[in-house]
Amino acid sequence: MSEYVLTLLVTAAVTYLLTPLVRRGAIAVGAMHEARDRDVHVVPIPLLGGLAIFGGLAVGLMVADELSPLRTALVGNRTAAGLLLAGGLIVVVGVIDDRWGLSPISKLAGQAAAGGILVWSGAQLGWLPLPGNGTLILSSNQSTALTIFFVVATINAVNFIDGLDGLAAGIVCIAAVAFFAYYYRLTQVYTLPEQAGPALASAILAGACLGFLPHNFYPARIFMGDTGSMLLGLLLAYVPISSIAVNRFPEILPLLLPVTILVIPYADLLLAVVRRTRAGLSPLAPDRKHLHHRLLDIGHSHRSSVLIMYLWAALFAGGIVWLSIAKTPLSLLAVTTLAAMLALLMMSMPRLRWWERDRRARTAAAQPAPAPAAPAAVVPAPVTPVLSAPPAVAPPAVAPPAVGPARPR
Repeated sequence: MSEYVLTLLVTAAVTYLLTPLVRRGAIAVGAMHEARDRDVHVVPIPLLGGLAIFGGLAVGLMVADELSPLRTALVGNRTAAGLLLAGGLIVVVGVIDDRWGLSPISKLAGQAAAGGILVWSGAQLGWLPLPGNGTLILSSNQSTALTIFFVVATINAVNFIDGLDGLAAGIVCIAAVAFFAYYYRLTQVYTLPEQAGPALASAILAGACLGFLPHNFYPARIFMGDTGSMLLGLLLAYVPISSIAVNRFPEILPLLLPVTILVIPYADLLLAVVRRTRAGLSPLAPDRKHLHHRLLDIGHSHRSSVLIMYLWAALFAGGIVWLSIAKTPLSLLAVTTLAAMLALLMMSMPRLRWWERDRRARTAAAQPAPAPAAPAAVVPAPVTPVLSAPPAVAPPAVAPPAVGPARPR
């Protein structure tokens, strides 16, 4: 355990120290995120935070290669090369998009290419568990296509939830910690040393998120941008596809674990695709109707919206990991989970809090009714005086000349 913790802490420290340098570079090259109608910030924020995350990833792999208990996860395979090459490609695509902009098709092509690199490194879904302890063996083409699809879907799911300060990094960190607890348990209790690779990747991913969060939590001083959200999505996809192993419930948990841990980003992605498609828009068209936007719209503050999303992610991830590694009776786990979900619903939706609704009603009834407003005085319209014309003066009558008697000739 100490080797994993050391790798996590080194990754976090390197990411934390690199982020201010990346912020200065982003300002220097003009990689700034201008405020848009659907955004919640009002001033330009530097981008390219994913560069610091990639630096933490590289150093974390270097440290793990120097620790003998973890070196076995990197020796004799292409794990480190695959992560660095695929991550480097994603970072290049993200930097170009953050600085100059890329079309959605170009970004999808880069994401698919990164997924292909992971397949080359040996991380692919070669088989799937079926109910009843069955196994579905995939052909080479099916395995490659499914792996690339899972990588692209996870990258875009993380990208979609990157809408509030600290939201994407925090949820990915919670998912990484849950994955680490699961895979580390497999290496220790069930003696599966091949699960050290996914456990190591989870620890590095959690460390990168922890190192970046102090700079990105509200109010953020830097955004990870597509450079960081796509890189986190790539690493998050790598962890489950690199290992599907047997555990307490082999018929369901290998499929249920990643789906449940990633339920928040996947749900937001699915809702966005359905919503935009029904509106006749592209599934990649931006809008302001994501889950975090809805929390803001019902009255939560920026911080409380992010923390509520954290709690939902922790509930789903923690519940399924507890089911996998603990011996708790299913009935007790179900009751506990339902109680936690009910509490979170009350926290997320204020209109469900009946006690506050009654209190607001009593408060409103106790307040005196406002006095009716006095009718507005009617101000007569100004009357323009009409000047009467002066009376017409008749011209003086001219008397006809008097006619005297004729003068005798």
